[in-house]
Amino acid sequence: MKVTSSPVLPEVIIIEPDVYRDERGHFLETYQAGRYFQHGLPASFVQDNLSFSGRGALRGLHYQIGKPQAKLVWVVQGEAFDVAVDIRRGSPTFGKWVGITLSSEKYRQVYIPEGFAHGFCVTGEYVILAYKCTDYYAPKEERGIRWDDPSLAIEWPVARPILSDKDGAYPTLKEIPPEELPAFNARQSGW
Repeated sequence: MKVTSSPVLPEVIIIEPDVYRDERGHFLETYQAGRYFQHGLPASFVQDNLSFSGRGALRGLHYQIGKPQAKLVWVVQGEAFDVAVDIRRGSPTFGKWVGITLSSEKYRQVYIPEGFAHGFCVTGEYVILAYKCTDYYAPKEERGIRWDDPSLAIEWPVARPILSDKDGAYPTLKEIPPEELPAFNARQSGW
């Protein structure tokens, strides 16, 4: 397993699991608590999610304020462009983003810590995306940022995405009151 920091946001971690292939197909561990913990990732995920989306769909940018979630994300089938945005008030990388292509051919994973907004768009016919969360989904704590916020200037690989009404109505980062954003804690920023 190879573990590296993303170049723009060092707390966002890219994991490349070992894939064992033979004439039958292939095998890999998508998660093993002890091994991931040795690399500084949390040992306690409490919820697993699976998302199916068709060509052109974009989901995000989502976060939870009162019950923040870190996420371990990977693609089971298909391909997606996965995005993490640092939205921690006071962070030296506030408003910066990183985009990572995840696919079922490469099995790369991305760890997105608490304090980051998350979204993805489908870059093929469809994608089945799986992710583990460190806290439970809490609808009253759910927040979001406009996918096309000009201050973020995310380079999405889709011009006219298919959005939910909720995702299309989110405010820009500048329109969100400071108390609706997580605070940066320098002690928690290392991994």
